[in-house]
Amino acid sequence: MTYVPVVPQTGLLGWNFLSRSLDVQQKNFNESGVVSREVAAFRERISDIRTAEDLVNDRELLSVSLTAFGLEEDIDNRFFIKKILSDGSLSPDALANKFSDSRYLALTKAFGFGDFDTPRTQLSYFPDEIISAYTERSFEIAVGEQDEDMRMALSLSREVSAVISSGGSDDTQWYKVLGNAPLKLMFEEALFLPSEFGSVAIDKQVDILKDATQSIFGKSSFDVFHDTDNIDKLRTRFLLASQMNNQQPVVGASAALSLLQNRISFQF
Repeated sequence: MTYVPVVPQTGLLGWNFLSRSLDVQQKNFNESGVVSREVAAFRERISDIRTAEDLVNDRELLSVSLTAFGLEEDIDNRFFIKKILSDGSLSPDALANKFSDSRYLALTKAFGFGDFDTPRTQLSYFPDEIISAYTERSFEIAVGEQDEDMRMALSLSREVSAVISSGGSDDTQWYKVLGNAPLKLMFEEALFLPSEFGSVAIDKQVDILKDATQSIFGKSSFDVFHDTDNIDKLRTRFLLASQMNNQQPVVGASAALSLLQNRISFQF
């Protein structure tokens, strides 16, 4: 039996409860039947996996591996995943380097099948790396079954950090935000962008994101989110916006007023 996360309310109120109880709920989830069995199986058998073919032929281990990178929907795309893993990351022609979705590159780098004579599955600390990511993402999926906005709120810090750590110019990082559907949605909601936002040219979307970020955070570059306080502020605005969009009462008039006062006006 799998532990079902407790999310008693939507929006910011639900987040406050979830964040306070997160350590306990994550622990209960990790120790529940399905998750604990999959973790034990991964820990026991992963060192036997030496090639991409080995991994895709073990559905249970493949499921854990894909879920750890948010790619669980690719579980039946075995040929595609085998190609991603076999190509590795070092060659410019590697398949993972041709996708704007950075999750595939992260997956193949983590396993190292196409990059090294000895894959990273042979490292003593490798199981802990993947299991940690797997249990975190699995818990988020379970939370999303209760409240999808809460799932996105849980992922925000990791997704922002992934954009920052990927490097590139400021514009490149903003384009990566636009290429990450959940992250893009959170920015749209938190910055109160108009409904027309998604229909304008992508370079204009970047300009709008910069203008809105400048207005609210005092700086237009993406590195403003190096500050975890600004990530927390972005999450709070997203959850308040979600609560208001779902016509749920917002406790704390000052918070709602502040959010509404920070609506941005744009000309298209």
